[in-house]
Amino acid sequence: MNYNYSRYLSSVILIAFAMQMLIGCRGTHNRVDKVDCEIDSLLFAEGLEIAYSGDITRVTLRDPWDTLQTRKVYILAPKILLNDNPDLRDSLSQIGILISTPVERAVIYTSVHAAMAAQLGVLDQVCGVCEPEYITSDEVLERINNHIIADLGQSTSPNVEKIIELGCDVIIASPFENSGYGAAEKLGIPIVEAADYMEHHPLGRTEWVKFYGLLFGCKDIAQAQFASTMARYDSLKNICSTVSYRPSVVLERKWGQTWGVPAAGSYIGALHRDAGADYVFSDITSSSSVQMSFEQVFERGCDADYWLFKYSGGQPMTLGNLKREYLPYSSFKAYKTQCIFACNTLVSNYYDDITLHPDRILEDLIHIYHPEMNPDYQMCYYFRLLE
Repeated sequence: MNYNYSRYLSSVILIAFAMQMLIGCRGTHNRVDKVDCEIDSLLFAEGLEIAYSGDITRVTLRDPWDTLQTRKVYILAPKILLNDNPDLRDSLSQIGILISTPVERAVIYTSVHAAMAAQLGVLDQVCGVCEPEYITSDEVLERINNHIIADLGQSTSPNVEKIIELGCDVIIASPFENSGYGAAEKLGIPIVEAADYMEHHPLGRTEWVKFYGLLFGCKDIAQAQFASTMARYDSLKNICSTVSYRPSVVLERKWGQTWGVPAAGSYIGALHRDAGADYVFSDITSSSSVQMSFEQVFERGCDADYWLFKYSGGQPMTLGNLKREYLPYSSFKAYKTQCIFACNTLVSNYYDDITLHPDRILEDLIHIYHPEMNPDYQMCYYFRLLE
């Protein structure tokens, strides 16, 4: 058998195998049709499905705003396999967005996913980021300052010419409803839609690290990080599962004329619930924030035992600052009892850690609501507001 025919036959077999896997392996997490393939039994992530067959992986993203619809299908295949089988590359490209793995040059739009790359140990595979002013990872900032990682400007209007110059393999960006990616969509570079922030459970966000691990070629590291975080999160949650006292809490504060109230069905609601608190808006079971007036929030939250919010500022927030910002804030019970805790996201690693390490955020919250459980613990994200 001559070499060309052997290579052709090999390509035909691979294509047939891949097509069968990608079409036949189309069930749910616990159902596989027609072909022997492995479905990753994701425990918390609802917007993601991962299916393996040999060296080829199919990653299906559900539409966060219409979960009955598929938003994107990504086909991950090793570079060496695609380079040796151009026919396979053509066939897989017709089934989904084909990405050669491991990704060697990635552009990342969000500070959260740049920090995730640092924590996975794959910063050598990141060539550009957007909005470095929001990045708190020292590793990432050092590489930006040393021009190892390029500053691409704002994620809403990145420097497309620079992206072309970088010769990147993928762009990792968070999707928003009824919004696209502008000129970047015309570059022919695969855009990986990182919709982890739409997950309902904190560990659902974390579990997306399995997808990122597949992209960057560090599957085992990603799996281990998820398992470690899950074990610690569950351990902390179990500590609070039998508490007899659950303080009430109101979250965030108004912005302009409205107050963005996190839904109890969101990962934010889950964090406070798992920390042993009763959220005053526990009846909002959706996963999306609800815009309310100050009066609506005050009616439900004025007698809450605690008030927690995040802010971004160069100086620590004080009770005096809060009162000057909006005088009626001082009418909350939590204000009068000095039970307000704030997280300055500009100087803390809150947004960096919320994806891979929600257990660390949970530990802060437990210490706020139940300080007797670990009296020597030093909080990392939140601090009590004083005069």
